[in-house]
Amino acid sequence: MENAVRGNASRYREVRRILWTILALNVLVALAKFGWGTISGSMAMTNDGIASFFDGFSNLVGLLGVRIAAKPPDASHPYGHAKYETYASAVIGVALLIAAAEIATKAISSLVGGESVILVDWVSYAVMVGTLVVNLGVSIWESRQGARLKSEVLEADAKHTRSDAYVSVSVICSLVFVQLGIAAADAVVSLLVAVAVLGSAISIFRQASRTLGDASRLSTVAVARLVETVPGVRSVHEVRSRGSEGEVYVDLHILLDPEMTLMEAHDRATEVERLIEEIYPEVADVMVHMEPDVAEERRDALGPGIPREEYGSGSRMRRSAGARRRQS
Repeated sequence: MENAVRGNASRYREVRRILWTILALNVLVALAKFGWGTISGSMAMTNDGIASFFDGFSNLVGLLGVRIAAKPPDASHPYGHAKYETYASAVIGVALLIAAAEIATKAISSLVGGESVILVDWVSYAVMVGTLVVNLGVSIWESRQGARLKSEVLEADAKHTRSDAYVSVSVICSLVFVQLGIAAADAVVSLLVAVAVLGSAISIFRQASRTLGDASRLSTVAVARLVETVPGVRSVHEVRSRGSEGEVYVDLHILLDPEMTLMEAHDRATEVERLIEEIYPEVADVMVHMEPDVAEERRDALGPGIPREEYGSGSRMRRSAGARRRQS
């Protein structure tokens, strides 16, 4: 457990460093888009700049969430503070919903109010192409770092930045249409920007719900098969996992020789914990319930109606009596 805490502290420091770097890039991109969009009168470019400012806001929220998540477990939070990173992701989602509504409102007002004068020149294209290259580079790098560090904030922010890159492509297309004399295309593309931002928000909410809803993080079958390789473990059942991508908690039941001493049983449980944490570095803690391998316990582990000759190994994972009692 102590090693996991130290590992998470190092991971969170790296996540913060990455977020600070991306924040600086997002501010530069946002200023370029918003500034020239305002000067040229391009609503699509201006709204794309607003979306990029929200990228910077997302970075700040992520930094705050990660700072709290990095705190070690204490008396009031015995499982640690990792979910604050997930809360930060959810706040980013809410901010994106607000941004989508704002962009859509301005676009609809422009369509209803009539055409506006938009300046399109080589500077407009240079700004959009330049910021597009930056956005693509940032999203690819951030996505890879998020996967490596198993950081929900980095993965959510990478999706947001990638959607901004797609939006930038749409804005470039709108500039072409405006030059061709289709001024309404600017507002239409702004609506597409709003839809893209909304899609990013929904994706972030889905990811956050997996952590906050305690969705299973590890394959129960894979964990059971791994644990069954530990000498002395006769069967495995009730494998459960929950938590964030970067901090997973596991609990399971194992059947051991009823003649085994308490010290021997403890050694087997310790080996199970060590093996799981070695194979799954994201696991912060493992709770092993030791049970004697007797007919009653096997019957509970395998479920009702299983003939005695089929009791076999723990790879037959069925509901335990405890699970059935919870469901009744």
